[in-house]
Order: sequence, then structure tokens, then C-alpha cells
Amino acid sequence: MDNKNMKKKKTGCKLHKWFKIRKQKRKDPYHLNELSDGEEDESDDYVDDIYVPSIQMDPCTSTIKLRIFVGTWNVAGRSPVGSLAVDLDEWLNLREAADIYVLGFQEIVPLKTRTVIGAEDPTEATHWNLLIGKTLNNRFGSPWLTPLLNPISSDNYHYASTPDSQRRMSFSGSFRTPMRERSRKQLQLPQYTGSEYQLVATKKMVGVYISVWIKTELLRKCCVSNVKVCSVACGIMGYLGNKGSVSVSMIIEGTSFCFIAAHLASGEKKGNEGRRNHQVTEIFRRTLFPRSSKDDNNSHPLTIPGHDQIFWLGDLNYRLYLEDTLARHLINQQDWKALQQFDQLRKEQEDGGVFQGWKEGNIEFAPTYKYSSSNCNHYSGGLPSRSGEKQRTPAWCDRILWYGKGVKQLSYLRSEIKFSDHRPVSALFSTQIEVIKSSNPRFVNVNTFLPNIMTSARTSKNDNKAKSTLQSLMVRDIWKHHQTQANTVNKTDDNECR
Repeated sequence: MDNKNMKKKKTGCKLHKWFKIRKQKRKDPYHLNELSDGEEDESDDYVDDIYVPSIQMDPCTSTIKLRIFVGTWNVAGRSPVGSLAVDLDEWLNLREAADIYVLGFQEIVPLKTRTVIGAEDPTEATHWNLLIGKTLNNRFGSPWLTPLLNPISSDNYHYASTPDSQRRMSFSGSFRTPMRERSRKQLQLPQYTGSEYQLVATKKMVGVYISVWIKTELLRKCCVSNVKVCSVACGIMGYLGNKGSVSVSMIIEGTSFCFIAAHLASGEKKGNEGRRNHQVTEIFRRTLFPRSSKDDNNSHPLTIPGHDQIFWLGDLNYRLYLEDTLARHLINQQDWKALQQFDQLRKEQEDGGVFQGWKEGNIEFAPTYKYSSSNCNHYSGGLPSRSGEKQRTPAWCDRILWYGKGVKQLSYLRSEIKFSDHRPVSALFSTQIEVIKSSNPRFVNVNTFLPNIMTSARTSKNDNKAKSTLQSLMVRDIWKHHQTQANTVNKTDDNECR
């Protein structure tokens, strides 16, 4: 009876035999590479890694905690250059540095006819990315080149891979193969040795913009794959980009993430909340991350709800069901709890009109909109009325919501940067990702045995053939060695998953 139980436990701790060889094209970190044309990378510059696991592996999963900073800001069409240069340190809260920074912007360009219906211009997106990169990396004494050699494309994302030998090193120090291989179709921008954070994804649609940065250390230790972007325009006539969303989908090890930066319909008239609800529905319906022939062999979520953890940020424009005088009175009293009872978004959630099941942290800060252009310390309008100012009841237009298990909000704040008629909002989250790890590091890196075997480029067919032959012989010999050690390995594995 004991032997049967031992066999069952032993079987449960086994994975199928596998063997994988990866070849990766050597990259030049100092030049902009063209977007891949989708052809299979057949470069034989060098053998990147050969990993041979033992016949049995420990399939136990572990979790890694991550800190994710999510921020949203409507910058009212102002550029962060010249006399309008802005300091982002307070907003990004670098004293509590995160592993991932997800920053969403609205109105990075003025919403005029020319910008709404004209061709996309990446200039302002580039300005903001330069400022973000400088702020994140200079804070830690890391180099950052200004300006970039070329502007960031609004239609693609950027991911700079790290050496496989570094990325496959798990937190416990053992070598492992990532659960998902990276997509080959990537736009490569210059990266600089020593940068604390790397730009992973960026997408712009008229004035809506999202920028995602990940700590270099995390990129070395974890596999980030299937990075995709999508935009949904649902403004004028339901299809122009003055309102809508830009989204980023990615997988970190075994956990899928989706970040949606949105700008919804404005207006504080009765019934305008219905327009906003409809636009949220359209963004859910029309946001797609389809598979392509360039993807890896692992599945990824095609829609927003298919992700494990989802973060929705932006100028959602939900207002207060309260007349202006009373709203300002509660603001002066700093009675945020009483004011939240009149919040449109909370009311719509309770009534099932939008974001059912989604979470938002407790709001313990003043409404973020609308501040006066003539006196940035006061809300626009009010009594006595100022000449030329729009009468707007203050409201929490700028919000951050989330959905998914394992997400814990650590803070929900607004910044006091007086740059536009909105105040920036940020939330810091603690979350977890799943990692399959082996408790016995029995992976073999071929470079351990032959570190310099294939350092020069191969140009002739004979050289390619010789390389393949040598590689196959090495693989065969290593695999035979592991087969002969299988019985010894089995003995050590019996108790690993207990």
C-alpha cells in the first residue's frame, strides 16, 4: 500500500521529457533595428543556450510579488518642454519604487479638428517618454540618452530583451526555461547599459496615450511575452479618436496583464453618464489582441476579460450628482465620505450600469477636476464667477480601477502638480505572478562547457552544416549522460512535492 502511494506521489511530481534548443539573433544595442518582417530567424551567429533538464522535474509553482504603479493624468494639451517643463518626481512617488510603471495620459495634444482627423504625430508622445525615462532612471543614477535617435512609433511597442543566460536565472539562483517564449516581432529601440527601467510598450491615439516601463532586474529574471497593443476610438460619431482607449496586453511568466488607458465622454448634464457607460461597453467589445503567425506557441488572452489582472485608468469623466454650491461646501469641509455618496461612477457601479465586480480604492483626496487656468489653486467657476471661466462642478474625473485575484492596493493618491486643469492620480498595487520552478537546478548551459565555440558569424553552407552537426552531437552526448543519471535523480525527487 505504501509503495502504491509512493508511486502516485512520484508520478505527480514528474513532467514530460523535453529538450529545447534556442537560437537568437545577436542584437546591436546602439542602433535602431527595423521591425521584423516576420521571417523565421535563421541566424547562426552563435548558439545562445542549450538547456537539458533531467527526466524528472519538480512542477511545484512559486509566486513572486510585484509592485505596480498605475498613474493617470489629463495634461490639457500642454507639452512638457521648454517653459512648460514639469517635474514628475512627486507623481511617480519614487521613494516607493515599483517594479512596473503604467502611465496613462489624456489630451497630450489639443483636441482640435487637425489633430483628431489628421495623421498621428508621435512628437508629443516622444517628449513625454523622454521625460518619464529621465525621471525613472536619473533617480537611480542610471544613464538615459536625450533625445532619442528616432521618435517612438505610435503604432508599435518596444521591448528590449536581456541575455537569456541572465533572464533564465530564477530568484533562487537556479537556471530555468521561461514558460513562454518571446514573440519575434519586436520594435527595437536603443537601450543603455545600466538603465534601471526599460520601456516595454507604448501606444498613442490622438490625445490618449499609454507608456509601460519595467525594471531591468525583473526583465532579467522573468519572461515577459506576447506584448500587444490595441486602440479603440469611440468619440465623435462613435468612431473618432478624440475619445476612446489605448490598451496593452502582456504575459509575465504565467500571469496575464491588461492595462487600459481611457478618455470618456465629457459633460455634466443629466444623461451624460449613459454615454460614458456606453463607451466603456464599446471598449470592452472592440478591444482585441488577436494572435498572429509571429506569436509564440503559448496562448494569450484575446479580450480584456480574459486576462488574470486588469487595470483601467484614465479621465473617465464621471461627475457628481450634486449642485455646485453643496459640492464646494463639502470640499471645503474635506468630507470625502459624504461627497462620495454623490459620485456618478460609484452610483453606476451599484446600479449595475458599468464596471460590475470591479474594485476601486477609497477616495481620500479632493476632486481632481476642474482647476482654474488663471489661478491653479482654485477650482474653475463658482461664486463670484470669474470672467471667461467655464462653470464646472468639481468632480473625481480621474480614476483607477482594477479587476482580478491577488491584487492589493497599497495607496490611492493625487499629486499636486499644477500643470493642467486636472491633478494627476496614482495607485500603487502589490500583486503576484506564478512561476514554475524546479527545486533541483539540473539545467545544463552549453556555454558552461564551450563558452566560445560559436562566437564568429557563419557565412558558408558548410559552416552552417558543421555547426548543426556539432550541435546535435553535443546534444546527444549530454542527453545520454542525463539518461544514465535518471535512477539517481529519481531518488532525490520522491520527496520534493510533499
